[in-house]
Amino acid sequence: MAEVDFTIGHKEYRLGAQDGEEKLLKRAAALLDAEAQQILEQAGRMPEPRLLLLAGLMLADRYATMEDRAEKAERHLNRLQSNPARVEVPVIPADLKEAMAELAARAESLAERLDDQQKG
Repeated sequence: MAEVDFTIGHKEYRLGAQDGEEKLLKRAAALLDAEAQQILEQAGRMPEPRLLLLAGLMLADRYATMEDRAEKAERHLNRLQSNPARVEVPVIPADLKEAMAELAARAESLAERLDDQQKG
């Protein structure tokens, strides 16, 4: 079992961690310390239990907000997967198709005449 040293607020701690979990403990401690530092910047020095309580509550609030957002995104994804958006392909009116075909035929005819003039 490894021991991990870290600081939260204005106090240093040492805890034992299972092998391989040291990084997780350090990351969790860093998150708690960041919240504690914000509290200390705003409120100044305070007793350790109160600082830890406030920092923990701030992290819990952030976690709850992220959990709500994740659930909302999951519901939205499920709706999209169960009812994919319909893709509508516009229908070209018949008279427009005819006009386009006529224009294409004229363009081909003009291209042929121009080609004949360049050859002759």
